[in-house]
Amino acid sequence: MNTGEIIKKAGLKVTPQRTMVYDMVSELGHCSIDTILAGVQQKSPEITVSTVYRILDSFCEAGIISKIACPNMKYLFDVTPVEHHHVFANNKVLDYTDPELTATVKKRLESADLFENLDIEKISIQIVATSKS
Repeated sequence: MNTGEIIKKAGLKVTPQRTMVYDMVSELGHCSIDTILAGVQQKSPEITVSTVYRILDSFCEAGIISKIACPNMKYLFDVTPVEHHHVFANNKVLDYTDPELTATVKKRLESADLFENLDIEKISIQIVATSKS
């Protein structure tokens, strides 16, 4: 599916600015707002900071990208559409997909009193690791 189809399927109007921001996040992988801004403004200097923020917010609300809270308190944006987890290691962010782990965590949480009246929509585990000495 191309970028325009992804944006349209999410219920958003396809614009050159939205297309450029989505393509930038796709190209960069896990990326910060600063990195996205730099890339977008390098290609199209007239796009404002507030426009990029609004577009990213609309993409997050539509579920076509997600915002990841990193251990160092920065946020990264991720365009990977499947449910997955993140490993923070050696200044990199790696995707980790493990349906069995996700199902186990979901089953465990659903049996907890805290989730008695809640539907678990998504499970995203963050793993912080360092290289072994």
